[in-house]
Amino acid sequence: MKKRQFPTAQTILILIAIIVALLTWLVPAGKYDTLMYHAQSDTFLKTSQEKSIELPATQKTLDDLNIKIPIEKFVDGDIYKPIAIPNTYKELESRPQGLAELVKSPVKGIIAAADIIFLILIIGGLIGIMNFTGAFDAGISWMSKTLKGREYILIIVVTTLIAAGGTTFGLAEETMAFYPILIPVFLAAKYDAMVGLASIFLGSGIGSMCSTINPFSTIIASDAAGINWTTGLENRLIILVVCLVITILYILRYAKRVKADPSKSLVYEQKEELEALFGLNTMNTTMKFTPRLRLIMVVFSLSFLVMIIGVSFLDWWFVEMTATFLVGAIIIGFIAKMKESVFIEEFVKGASTLLSVAFIVGIARGITILMEDGLISDTILYHASTITEGMNKGVFTNFMLFIYGGLSFFMPSSSGMAVLTMPIMSPLADTVNIGRETIVDTYQYGMGLFYLINPTSLILAALAVVKIGFNKWLKFVMPLLLVLLLTIMAFLTISVY
Repeated sequence: MKKRQFPTAQTILILIAIIVALLTWLVPAGKYDTLMYHAQSDTFLKTSQEKSIELPATQKTLDDLNIKIPIEKFVDGDIYKPIAIPNTYKELESRPQGLAELVKSPVKGIIAAADIIFLILIIGGLIGIMNFTGAFDAGISWMSKTLKGREYILIIVVTTLIAAGGTTFGLAEETMAFYPILIPVFLAAKYDAMVGLASIFLGSGIGSMCSTINPFSTIIASDAAGINWTTGLENRLIILVVCLVITILYILRYAKRVKADPSKSLVYEQKEELEALFGLNTMNTTMKFTPRLRLIMVVFSLSFLVMIIGVSFLDWWFVEMTATFLVGAIIIGFIAKMKESVFIEEFVKGASTLLSVAFIVGIARGITILMEDGLISDTILYHASTITEGMNKGVFTNFMLFIYGGLSFFMPSSSGMAVLTMPIMSPLADTVNIGRETIVDTYQYGMGLFYLINPTSLILAALAVVKIGFNKWLKFVMPLLLVLLLTIMAFLTISVY
């Protein structure tokens, strides 16, 4: 009998969208009131379904609304998104999403995710230019000779550096650029594509899960919980090191097995296909790493360095990041002395290779829009917050871990999750006599653990770049996920006693 093929990423997301649309018919609609600070008028805007009213931006206003957050967190710009107001959840008239809304959701998602999509396409164009210059071939050939016999260093360095980016500034969407660049390096080192995928994706995932100074998760969540972001920093540093070591050892173990016997690879039947996809079959291993090609690689690397500096220190976001890669591509075109027509052709060709990835990001965003329009996200949050009353603090802490893992399916944005849930969830810590930093930790760890397999996160987009099925990824990552889960549960239990 013919073996059934596992569904593509796009099909998986469309099936999830159908399930979510059905949930909007079954789950009662509801919403919390929200509060947002307006710096121009120095006022709060309190919004409910019925109306919006302006309130004075004072600590008394926050206290009256039972929001235990210092007013300075709003005035200084630490909290810049609308936050949910505790004890204001109201059931609303049901707003089920029908066939028309389901069909329109991917289109709405693509429009809403335009910033990420253009970043992905421009990165694809840059990679197309790089491939044309031959700089990748020469660089990979040079690196293979340099690391010969010590290829394991590549796994350690890549995973650690990307985890460092994840823990400091939330390196996630930006890693889409690394897959087409680094996977050929791993293949040339006689590993499989799964090793490269794991080093990049797990590095980003572990770093973000154990964020230390990441403004988009740790800092904004701590602010929304009404505590200083340094509270609990030592615990987060410990769990970062522990989880990163576990992850690197896990990847190294798999990589060693594959290197010794390629048939042990989870993607062994795709070996030739993947080598062709990433140009291993046509790679010129005799190309010299000339001064011009070295300069091209320097400009290419500087594009990422400038992006990291901009995001970390200059409040850059997708527009600035995308422009950086576009300028980098143009400079590389000049250095390579490419004709204008050839530059455009290769840039468009490179962008087209990541078009399917861009669509996946849009479809995933469309699922979030379905939930928002169906008014079920706040309902799920409300019921999640009510079932923890009276729990033992050890049980409570681990239960919150699973709650945040589940909520992250419906709210995959870390900053969105923080401002929406922290004002509701963090006071629960007071009822069981634990620090509010524990709620921040469970939020990060719960989201981070589920991120590794969450189809509404970036994993399906990453798999689409590497052409590896979701089933193969689950087979690879589930043992690691179980070890990380047990480690974090033990750590959280010890920390609250």
